[in-house]
Amino acid sequence: MCGIVAVTAQRDCSEILLEGLRRLEYRGYDSAGFALVDRQGKLSSHKCLGRVAALEDAQHTSPIQGGTGIAHTRWATHGEPSVINAHPHVINERIAVVHNGIIENHAELREQLAQSGRACISQTDTEVVAQLIELAVTAGAPLLDAVHQVLPRLQGAYALAIVDRQAPDTVVVARQGSPLVLGIGIGEHFAGSDTLALRSVTDTFIYLEDGDTAELSAASYRILDASGAAVERVPTRLALQADDEGLGDHEHYMLKEIFEQPDRLRDTIGQSAAGDDAFGAMAPAIFPNVAAVQILACGTSYHAGLVAKHWIESLAGLPCQVEVASEFRYRDSVTLPNTLVVGISQSGETADTLAALEHIDGARVLARLAICNVDHSAMVRACELVYLTQAGAEIGVASTKAFTTQLAAFLYLTLCLARHHSPNDKLESDIKAALEEMPAAVEAVLARDTEIKALSHHFTNKHHALFLGRGIYHPIAMEGALKLKEISYIHAEAYPAGELKHGPLALVDEDMPVVAVAPDDKLMEKLRSNLEEVRARGGQLFVFASENAGYQSGEGCEVLEIPSCSPLAGPVVYTVALQILSYHVAVARGTDVDKPRNLAKSVTVE
Repeated sequence: MCGIVAVTAQRDCSEILLEGLRRLEYRGYDSAGFALVDRQGKLSSHKCLGRVAALEDAQHTSPIQGGTGIAHTRWATHGEPSVINAHPHVINERIAVVHNGIIENHAELREQLAQSGRACISQTDTEVVAQLIELAVTAGAPLLDAVHQVLPRLQGAYALAIVDRQAPDTVVVARQGSPLVLGIGIGEHFAGSDTLALRSVTDTFIYLEDGDTAELSAASYRILDASGAAVERVPTRLALQADDEGLGDHEHYMLKEIFEQPDRLRDTIGQSAAGDDAFGAMAPAIFPNVAAVQILACGTSYHAGLVAKHWIESLAGLPCQVEVASEFRYRDSVTLPNTLVVGISQSGETADTLAALEHIDGARVLARLAICNVDHSAMVRACELVYLTQAGAEIGVASTKAFTTQLAAFLYLTLCLARHHSPNDKLESDIKAALEEMPAAVEAVLARDTEIKALSHHFTNKHHALFLGRGIYHPIAMEGALKLKEISYIHAEAYPAGELKHGPLALVDEDMPVVAVAPDDKLMEKLRSNLEEVRARGGQLFVFASENAGYQSGEGCEVLEIPSCSPLAGPVVYTVALQILSYHVAVARGTDVDKPRNLAKSVTVE
């Protein structure tokens, strides 16, 4: 969940490192640092607690330069955020190391170092790696050989970048379980946690595989696999993109990304013209033979999977299971024969989901499908089938457009499966109409921004909230609660509305706002009865209701009318309304909307 940038060039690379960290700050913002080796072999570094801006100030005040360097923005795992725990870890002014991942046997290695007279000064798991490499180079091993001596001793996941002041033109990198890409330039080479970090300097990338190490110089690079044999990895040239990182007229990236959703939905849905082939060349042969669907995901993507379960079972007629990937990977499970396994991840690098895809019983798996926003990511490369959501770069930590485009992808998957397993001309027409309607329906909700902002002030001084939904809208309520807790730090929980009387009703009083998702559907009257239970106990209701549902504001009840839309488009439309609510609550409370405390965008560690 940390960000890594590495450069070896024939020019000063300090600004390249800083720009890479700016682009990666969504991966971690507890601390930041970089280290440079100049042509004379002097190793210099800056490390700061907090954001990349503090590192920029340090560089402005006391500039350091060099042609070879590594940089890091940290999301703390082992050891509190501090300058001592910040990366790079520099040992004896010779070796500098940055690391993403977790070294699980770091305590054992730390004890071994102590017994040999080496004392670690930080609390991190990473420092033991730096100490071990420094011991190896001091004993005479060239840097790459030293890294190869140390890697077999490490248990866990890592992406590493290392420099040695006695090899001033060289960066060595290694990957095991954490993402790392190489960037290919002319007279310079790069490495980064993802391509976004390096798009300002190159459009040509090599995706390292688990077990790979690479030695980079300004003039060349070489890659070795886990056995130590030289290998060729095919470079990929990515199309030039418009600068997605600018805020434009918006105050925060999250708000910008909320308002981008109509266009991102159009782009995602536009792929549906390809039919089954939108999921890959093998899909037309696979989809008719699917007997069951297993969805694996974490966080927001898990909520998308719960919505998909409703669609796949009710419309395509196939059994569907949805599991939290971090739990699924550690239990014995039974997979139905001919299962289509679907992994969902915005980044395609979510460690728990990748591991769950490997854990599932392969003998019963018909195929693996990745629904992902990042082409060439580890998940995309691991799966036979792929549907790329077209969300574009999502910088805000709290997912918005990535989630709604996942929903659109799942609805289209449902259509493709239904064609083979539950063919129905009217159903197909309804799904197509819903997909086409989504972008305009979201635009209609975005037009209610001012009204939703007015509602948000009721939450500013609250500490808890309940979210309610029924049927397919229960996972939408779950996503609404997650957004509120992520960015406003208000404790929020979601329940199926029918569960109120089975416990949650005990929490309801005038200090507990209750947010209800109330579309005009077959469960509307059931939900209305549930909400009356809240009003009868003095609870304050905030009802996001279809304009046809007949809800009216009154004492103890504020109603926000949602423009009418197709029932199949409804989950996307109501999600956007709840995103807007959470955003305005967070702004009113003065939190850091784009970079909420303790969270990072890509969860690449367990």
